[in-house]
Amino acid sequence: MPATLKPVPIMTHSVAVPLWLLLLLLAASAWLLLERVLVPSVRWLFRRKVNQAIEEMNRRLRLELPPFKLNRRQVLIDRLTYDPQVLEVAQAWTQQQGLPPAVAIERVRRYATEICPSFNAYMYFRIGSALARALVRMLYRVRVAYADKPAFLAIAPRSSLVFVINHRSNMDYILASYMVVRHAALSYAVGEWARVWPVQQLIRSMGAYFVRRNSGDELYRKVLARYVQMAIEGGIVQAVFPEGGLSRDGHLRPPKLGLIDYMVRSFDAQAERDVVFIPVGINYDRVLEDRSLLLSTSDAERAPGAWAATRNTLAFILRNLLLRLRNEWRRFGHAAVQFGRPLSLRAYCAEHAIDFRSGDAQQRHAKVAALAEHLLSEVAANIPVLSVPLIALTLLAEPGRRYTALELKAALQERLDSLRRDGNRYLLHDAASSQAIDNALAMMAVRHLLLEDDGLYRLNPAEQPLLAYYAHSIAHLFAQPAQPSSSPPWQTPAP
Repeated sequence: MPATLKPVPIMTHSVAVPLWLLLLLLAASAWLLLERVLVPSVRWLFRRKVNQAIEEMNRRLRLELPPFKLNRRQVLIDRLTYDPQVLEVAQAWTQQQGLPPAVAIERVRRYATEICPSFNAYMYFRIGSALARALVRMLYRVRVAYADKPAFLAIAPRSSLVFVINHRSNMDYILASYMVVRHAALSYAVGEWARVWPVQQLIRSMGAYFVRRNSGDELYRKVLARYVQMAIEGGIVQAVFPEGGLSRDGHLRPPKLGLIDYMVRSFDAQAERDVVFIPVGINYDRVLEDRSLLLSTSDAERAPGAWAATRNTLAFILRNLLLRLRNEWRRFGHAAVQFGRPLSLRAYCAEHAIDFRSGDAQQRHAKVAALAEHLLSEVAANIPVLSVPLIALTLLAEPGRRYTALELKAALQERLDSLRRDGNRYLLHDAASSQAIDNALAMMAVRHLLLEDDGLYRLNPAEQPLLAYYAHSIAHLFAQPAQPSSSPPWQTPAP
C-alpha cells in the first residue's frame, strides 16, 4: 500500500524581529525599489525630455549643438585623463617629484573632474534661458546691435566661435547667453568663486567649466589647456573675458593671455575647422556691483569680506523688493550688447604670416599678446554709448558747471554728433532720445549721483568717483585725435 502523506502543519506563530533590523530591512527594500524601479523610470523620462530639447534646439539654432558638447561628463574626464599630451607632462612631473605614475594619473583625474562640465540641454534651453530672459528683462531695457550683421550671419557653420567680451558685471554671463540663445549655446570659463554647492552643479549643467586663476601648477595648466583645445576642436561655442576679472574703475583692464593662448597654440590654418573670434561690447546704465567694485580700489576703505558682501547683497535685494511692493521700483535703465566684426583666425594668420605652433614659448607669447590686444581693442571700439555714462562723461568735463535740462541735452547731442561724424552710429542705443535722457537723469538723481536745484543739474562731488566709473566705460571713444592710435583703450586717460 502506498504510504499516506501527512499534512504539514502551517506555522502561525509570530516571529520577533528587533526594531533596528526591521528598519534596516525597510530601508533596504525602499532603496531597491528606488534604484530598480523609480530611478530608471525618472532617468528615462528626463533623458527623453533632454533628447527632445536637443532635437528642437538643433532645428532652431543657427549652430547645431556639437557632439563634443553632448558627451557624458565621465567620457570627457576619461578622454582628458588619458590624453597623450597630458600623459607626457604627467610622466615628466612624476620624474621631477620622484613619485609613482599612479599618483600623477590620480592627480590628473582630479583636475579633469574639477574642470569638465556636464552640459544639460534641457536645463540650458528650457530652464536657464527662461530664467535669464525673465531676469534681464526685469532689470533692464535690453538693446542689441551688430557692427556687421551680414558678416556675422556669414560665418561658416563648421567654425569654432569664440565671443570675446569686456567684463563690467556678473550680469555679463546672463546677458550674453540671453542675447545669443537663438544662435548657439555658450560655454564659459568660471572662476573658483562659483565652486560652492548648489551653484557648482547648476553652472556645470549650463556648460561652464571651472578654472583656477593664476595657478602655478604645470600639470594643472596642461590639463586645462588640453580641455580648452579639445573644446575648440570639437566646435564648442565659447565666451571669454580677456580682462580676467571685473573692471574695478570702469576702464578696460589689460588682457590676460591664458585662455586665448590655449585656444590658438595648436591651431592649424590648413585644418577644416576655422576659429572665429567675435568681439562683443557690453555696457549698462547701472552696474549692480558698482559701489562694491569701487571699494576694492580705495585706499581709505577696505573691500568688504565675504559676510559683508553677502549682507550688502541681501540689503540691496530687500530694498528693491520694498520699492517694488510700494510700486516705486523702476528698471535700471538700458543694458546694451554690440557684436563687432568677426575675426577669422585663419585669415589673421595668413595676413600676418603667423603660425602659433612654431617658435619657442617667448615667441608664441609675443604673437598671442598681439592677438589679444587686437581683440580687446576691437571690443573697446564696440562698447555701446548709453545715457548714464554719457551724462557722467559730460558732467565731469566741467565739474563746477550747472546745466538746465535743455543745455545738458545740447551738450550730450554735441558729443553724439562727434561719434556720428566717424561713422559709428551703430554704437548709440537710445542715448540720444529725450525720453532716455530724462529717465537717466531721474535715476541718477534718485541715486544722488547728481544734484538738482531749481531745475539746474550739477554733479554731486561726493559721488564723483562713481560718476568717473561710468564715464570711463566710453571715454576712449571720445579720445582726442592727437592721441596716438597705438595707445590701447585700457591706458586712455580719464576725462
